[in-house]
Amino acid sequence: MHDQDMLAERFEANRAHLHQVAYRMLGSVSEADDAVQESWLHLTRCDISDIQNLAGWLTTAVARVCLDMLRSRSSRREEPLATHVPDPVVSIADGVDPEHQALLADSVGLALLVIHDLLTPAERVAFVLHDIFAVPFAEIAAIVGRSPSAARQLASRARRRVQAATVPDPDITRQRTIVNAFLAASRDGNFDALLTMLAPHVILRADVGAAPAGASRVVSGAAAVAKQALTFAGRAQFAQPALVNGAAGILATDRGKPLAVMGFTIAQGKIVEINILADPARLTQLDLPSLDN
Repeated sequence: MHDQDMLAERFEANRAHLHQVAYRMLGSVSEADDAVQESWLHLTRCDISDIQNLAGWLTTAVARVCLDMLRSRSSRREEPLATHVPDPVVSIADGVDPEHQALLADSVGLALLVIHDLLTPAERVAFVLHDIFAVPFAEIAAIVGRSPSAARQLASRARRRVQAATVPDPDITRQRTIVNAFLAASRDGNFDALLTMLAPHVILRADVGAAPAGASRVVSGAAAVAKQALTFAGRAQFAQPALVNGAAGILATDRGKPLAVMGFTIAQGKIVEINILADPARLTQLDLPSLDN
């Protein structure tokens, strides 16, 4: 029992790192929790006397679990191009919830997680492990079942797609100013004001879940996105500033019930991407901060 307690302590010391690895791969907080728990079960079933580097062993274990989950997810999806917004990590804008501090400090933007969704499972695992967590290709090769050279090519293909993404403005104050102005214009129904904040090729993804059919969509272009934003004017009255994956965003609730989370990507003073999660089933599964409205 003492040895088991010591093992549990060593595992807990690695839990935050493992959750970061899993969240970057899966884009889902709940699935990342499941992957980390599964890695613990794997650990308890093996002979730990042969493990010289526990952190490395656990990283490999959680990566294998994530790869299986990604492959299973891909095989289940009947519509690979269906609109999907990854799970956001949300905290109130004034004083970050301590429970979210670690996640927010290392969170990856929703826009980048959307790009990750376009990668194959093997590409996603190879890129995250090598480019984010510096795992050697020889170790990645064993996880994805390829040669080290093939693993390098997987990461390279993923890297090219990721590097094509817009680099967001890191100034959180500037982000907040633009998001607040967007929220005010939505509340006022001011179409012209919305246009001034949107980049010409802005993209909006709205994930509202399975029903009603066709409600989830991707909209592109400033005029189309501004028009779509006006349809959310009713929910805008319930919206409050929030940090969404470490960036300025919006959380809308009504009498404690979550309505939507909106994440923004802002570059050169313009909104270039908006990701809206309004799927009631998924929202209730998120660990969202409590608001008074």
